[in-house]
Amino acid sequence: MPDNGPVVGVLALQGDVREHQRAVSECGLRSALVRRPAELAEVDALILPGGESTTISRLLVAFDLMGPLRARLAEGMPAYGACAGMILLSREILDGTADQRTLAGLDVVVRRNAFGRQVDSFEADLEFEGIPGGTVRAVFIRAPWVERAGSGVEVLARVPEIPAAGGAAGRIVAIRQGCVLATAFHPELTGDRRVHQLFCEMVRRSRVGACR
Repeated sequence: MPDNGPVVGVLALQGDVREHQRAVSECGLRSALVRRPAELAEVDALILPGGESTTISRLLVAFDLMGPLRARLAEGMPAYGACAGMILLSREILDGTADQRTLAGLDVVVRRNAFGRQVDSFEADLEFEGIPGGTVRAVFIRAPWVERAGSGVEVLARVPEIPAAGGAAGRIVAIRQGCVLATAFHPELTGDRRVHQLFCEMVRRSRVGACR
């Protein structure tokens, strides 16, 4: 059962909300749905699920969450973004829409829908820095990748250099900067909880002044 430690919010505007809640629970932490600024103020960390990044960006504005969420990130709140969540956490989006806004929680430039359309979705086994137990199975669905990362960004995983990867080979698909983690793929869909375990440990450590 979850302990009485920090509460991880899950942004509940779109995407695999329940799957992320289940993963957090299995990692031993409590979770709560976040749709309003008052709910954001009650959590210690936040997961931004996948979905359609332009839609989520508009909903963040409509629900008056964009400003409060940027402020919490600037204060050091731990956050994890999966797929569209990675796009939202970036400082710049390539191939985004003119009105699409970001949270600037990561010093990265991200290319939206970099892997192509829904039919181009695929899976791959990734070497993931900081996660023991062998490769991580990654599910990419209309996924982004990181085009450029700032000097303070730690690259955790890249698409393997194999023929099947095509033009995606070597692309950055998992990153970490301070208390913010992001993946271009959906670990909540595989049953492998190691990425969520990494984030939940970051959340626990943030309570004593460091995410590492």
